[in-house]
Amino acid sequence: MAKLFERRLTPSDSPIAIFATTAAAFLTAMLVTAFLFLSYGASPFQAYFALFHEPFGTLRGFGYSLVRTSPLALIALGTIVSWRSGFSYLGFEGCFVIGASATAWLALLTAPGARIGPIPFFLFLPLAIFVGFVAAGLWAGLVGFVRARLGGNEVLISLMSNYVAIFILQYLVSGPMRAPGSLPETRILPRATWLPFILPGTRAHAGILIAIAAAALVWMLLEKMPLGYELIVTGFNAAAARYAGIDVGRRIMLAAFFAGGLGGLAGMVEELGSQHRLMDGINGGVGFVGIVVALLARLNPVAVIPTALLYGGMSVGADAMQRRASIPSSITFILQSLAVLLVLAFDALRYYKINFSVFSRGAPPTATEEASK
Repeated sequence: MAKLFERRLTPSDSPIAIFATTAAAFLTAMLVTAFLFLSYGASPFQAYFALFHEPFGTLRGFGYSLVRTSPLALIALGTIVSWRSGFSYLGFEGCFVIGASATAWLALLTAPGARIGPIPFFLFLPLAIFVGFVAAGLWAGLVGFVRARLGGNEVLISLMSNYVAIFILQYLVSGPMRAPGSLPETRILPRATWLPFILPGTRAHAGILIAIAAAALVWMLLEKMPLGYELIVTGFNAAAARYAGIDVGRRIMLAAFFAGGLGGLAGMVEELGSQHRLMDGINGGVGFVGIVVALLARLNPVAVIPTALLYGGMSVGADAMQRRASIPSSITFILQSLAVLLVLAFDALRYYKINFSVFSRGAPPTATEEASK
């Protein structure tokens, strides 16, 4: 008897196939979500127009979309480095907080009258990138050390480390770094340390350029460099990597350091580009959303920037949809969640093909059925 799904001889890994399955999953999620719009008596076309027009059809909305894109893309890149290396790290909330805290500490030291004093921006920015990257890289590297040398579970440890980092942030903004006043936050960072705005009339800042550069560097690391090859081999099969002479433990710690550093850069970009002061709750769940972006991009660094832009733009458009179509913005989160689940489900189409002949009468027997006879 013919089967509806037949396994392909080799997976379909072409860019066209990957794009087609992703687009089909996203369109299916939009179709399912459209029924939720109908329950509110709203037109799905009007709702989707409001959802996508604000972030991508107006300059102001596009600027906000770029602001949301930068930290999401950097955390997604960190996820790609760690997960493709076989290191299932989930502590990017903590890395984001540590990177933001280290950046704010450095920026406040460059305020007029502070210990370091004002320095030119072209010197401050590389120093801020280094401090944010290394601080968060060492934070994640501790988890990598426990996994590589002590055999600990990195999923559980990294999740718990998020809370430790958040408690450290609360201590800093409530104690040694707190500005005079009642709110748990620092002084505003010196204006000379802010990332420059790149689109006139918008809040879009140079953080998106840092994210694009990071995506290019991650692609070069994983696709063109021997170290990246060793990281990927370690992720595919640690035993084979050891047989080939690769120090698996060291590669895991390197993957943890690079992944955490990218998460720290996300905190640095948010601190210098948007918030301009350190405060409790600065993370806002971006560490987990960045992991979702990585999954939507199928752990491909080339697809991270457009995927993060789409995801961030939908977050911006959710408020516009609520204003114009009187639809709760929470429906946008349903759409985003469905998209992720369906992208993962539709990925099976790269390994199986649909046999439409089972729907027709008198279909000829398959090769398997002929052989069984």
